[in-house]
Amino acid sequence: MNRPKLDPEISIFVEQMSKAWAEHPPFMTLPIEEARRIAEQVRAPWRADGPRMAHVTEHLVPTSTGPLRVRRYDPGLQGPAPALIYLHGGGFILFSIDTHDRLMREYAAAGSFLVLGVDYPLSPEARYPTALNQIVELIGWLHAEGAEVLGVDPQRLAIGGDSAGGNLSVAAALRLRDQGAPHSLKALLLNYGAFASECSDEAEARFGGPEAVLQRAEMLHYYQSYLGADALAQPDPYAAPLLADLRRLPPTFLAIPECDILAEQSYAMANRMKDAGMDVTSVVYRGATHSFLEAMSVAEVARRAIGDGANWVKKTLAA
Repeated sequence: MNRPKLDPEISIFVEQMSKAWAEHPPFMTLPIEEARRIAEQVRAPWRADGPRMAHVTEHLVPTSTGPLRVRRYDPGLQGPAPALIYLHGGGFILFSIDTHDRLMREYAAAGSFLVLGVDYPLSPEARYPTALNQIVELIGWLHAEGAEVLGVDPQRLAIGGDSAGGNLSVAAALRLRDQGAPHSLKALLLNYGAFASECSDEAEARFGGPEAVLQRAEMLHYYQSYLGADALAQPDPYAAPLLADLRRLPPTFLAIPECDILAEQSYAMANRMKDAGMDVTSVVYRGATHSFLEAMSVAEVARRAIGDGANWVKKTLAA
């Protein structure tokens, strides 16, 4: 069973990340607040620099379970403007709009659209479906108030995210479709999404292990924190979108890192969407790992993937 070689620049990213994490106890053994503090610290160097925005503002959007903080990145557009709602990764329990700040600025600059970074509530304090409910309510609010308050064109609205954020993006589109609003979103941008709780033995053997950015044991820990042990045994399709009926979803772009334990889930999602008659574009980035977009400061493959995704969103929203 061959293990593909990492891109040399991605290897630098993986080595530096591993070294930074090794200075702390294993995060799964830590209290959740301490794990989050360390995660922010480890990720801090990778969000430095990047394109400057004309305006960055923060807003509190009302939802039925409390206000939702949204950070608006504006590269200098005249509204109402197209927008990408971006949902950060972190296994439903870690990271923030701060860890992903540069990535969202990169998308806004490359695609010439607004980016709305969502500070959704994390598990285990706010277990499924709290975050999903708030995100769906946010999309409804954007259609009602987004043009006036944020300068968003609700007819040109995309959603996307990485890892857990990719999961939540598909789940939100499914929920809206099932609520009778299938056209609320015009595009899905899915970066190495986590679409199911299980990873195969082959994926763990080829891409997991102690040196990997993401391992199977971590995935189980994340999903248990998100769903609880009882629900994990039989997750519903909004929690594990690979189980869902995928018809009548928006056009979708999947960024798939070749050397990621979750790559098999992206391949399966792309195939199931195509079988459902959806408009699907998928690109495999050779030598890339989970979280590779955060390596944009050192890796050309990350910069290329960001550009590919941004250009696809821009063209899809324009169409």
